[in-house]
Amino acid sequence: MHKHTTALPSLPPSAPHPAAPHPAAPHPNPLYLSLTMAFIAPLPARLSATPSRRTLSSRRPAIRAPPSRAVRMTATKLTQFDSLCAITTIVEDTGEIDKIRAHRPQSATTNPSLVAAAATQPEYAALVEEAVRYGRESGLKGPDRLALVRDKLFTLFGAEILKYVPGDVSTEVDARLSFDADAQVETALRIIKMYEEVGVDKDRVLIKLATTWEGIEACRELQKRGIKCNMTLLFSLAQAVAAADAGAYLISPFVGRILDWYKKEEGVDGYPAEADPGVISVRQIYDYYKCMGHDTIVMGASFRNKGEILALAGCDRLTIAPKFIEDMKDTDEVVERKLSPPGGETCKPMERIQMDEKVFRWMMNQDAMATEKLAHGIRGFAADLDKLEAKLTSMLDM
Repeated sequence: MHKHTTALPSLPPSAPHPAAPHPAAPHPNPLYLSLTMAFIAPLPARLSATPSRRTLSSRRPAIRAPPSRAVRMTATKLTQFDSLCAITTIVEDTGEIDKIRAHRPQSATTNPSLVAAAATQPEYAALVEEAVRYGRESGLKGPDRLALVRDKLFTLFGAEILKYVPGDVSTEVDARLSFDADAQVETALRIIKMYEEVGVDKDRVLIKLATTWEGIEACRELQKRGIKCNMTLLFSLAQAVAAADAGAYLISPFVGRILDWYKKEEGVDGYPAEADPGVISVRQIYDYYKCMGHDTIVMGASFRNKGEILALAGCDRLTIAPKFIEDMKDTDEVVERKLSPPGGETCKPMERIQMDEKVFRWMMNQDAMATEKLAHGIRGFAADLDKLEAKLTSMLDM
């Protein structure tokens, strides 16, 4: 059994290590929390994106963001969820629109697994049927028509979600294209066009790409075109640095999947939140970004327990499954801020990693966890896409 450490993956001689994360920031004033309007915590001004030019299709009226819901809080009514929302922007991780309608988060994320699961539920049958009808009317045949229907279904779910959140929605590019930069760009542009056809501005859509080197190159091209990217299946500092250098709007480090790997590798049942390998990884990335002046948003994702979420309170964003949101709404415990942008002395020892493809591939090669979990995640999303496409194919052939 190996003893868990927080050491960075080994680097080539030309790529220095960043220093260890800074100490956690002090607890915010409870009175401030009790008076803060939560549920939608604005990002720092320096993280604000410049609005892009609207290029809406004239075929349908625009889908406008609903007004943000201000939650009136007092010292006696403040829930743990409200307290967390006062210091971190909360994004809901689900394909179930009824959950989003009930919780009203700032934004939402989906992935092929979540959409595939939701598409089997009777309440979303109309969306599936509309996507199939879109494919039939396209004039395409075979794999091209199937790919069109699949992406149309993802955009229909996303457009429906945007009726209930004031922010953005993340829609994922086919994971089977993770090693083809050009194909990822082409698919992303088609998804954005489909959103514009139903009145959704591209500024409200994040394109999710797996953080392979090819995914990073696709991100670089899409960001140049004003399309925001959410780099997903991210498990390491190497991936985070490469994504930020490519201009990614947001990254989604997978906290729980990192934990899964270390539990199996070290033969343990779990870790205290402060020693959780996934939590440590996100804190390291967060500190590096802030010290290096990167504007890329850090959004912790894929949580296995509430302790991981609370240990990252103060992160730019956290995308949380409905079950954890509901759990936090049932308690009034105040959340302690764990992450704050470092500055001054805390940033001096940290050195910038000079990232390129060779350095990226070397760092990934030296990080067994990141390499294995990235490959496992791509295979998992691909398998769920196969299941979804089998259902869509049967409907197209009817």
